[in-house]
Amino acid sequence: MKLQGKDIYLATLERSDYKTLWNDFEYDFENPSEELNLGYSEEKADEWFNEIQKLQGNLHIRLGIFLNAGNVIGDIALQDIDIKNRKCSLGMGISKINNRSQGYGQQAVKLMLDYGFNYVGLERISANTLEINNAAQKSLEKCGFILEGRERKSSYLNGKIYDKLCYSILKDEFKEKYINISSLK
Repeated sequence: MKLQGKDIYLATLERSDYKTLWNDFEYDFENPSEELNLGYSEEKADEWFNEIQKLQGNLHIRLGIFLNAGNVIGDIALQDIDIKNRKCSLGMGISKINNRSQGYGQQAVKLMLDYGFNYVGLERISANTLEINNAAQKSLEKCGFILEGRERKSSYLNGKIYDKLCYSILKDEFKEKYINISSLK
């Protein structure tokens, strides 16, 4: 499977891609979005790959974000898919800091939303981010997500407690914003 955007494409991740993402990951001390994990070896990437493969296609759909030249730079997932209620959450990460804030994430989100709404049959996709992650907030809003609420003091990260912001986009809102897939490129 390959979903093509302007500068990136989404495709299946192989074990070697997980190792590349694992080894390339750069922690952003200015804009943290997850705990700083030190000391994990490359074997942890194999565990990550195995864990994701168990859930792939059932509970999650995770794809790699690749530059058009073929380099893997991140991953994106429809997570906790609830087919009965036609909803899920979206998660994404880009490994290297210099590949963030380049528009690649927005392209990936739009492609994954199109896939989720038009091929999986979802009606609602949610996403969460910390109050300090301004880049993620701007990106979600540019992609059509609407801020629904705030979970006050719900995430403890690196010795501080933060609010979690809860966003969502509905299929009808997506269709209104993006008439067809060609407008995503």
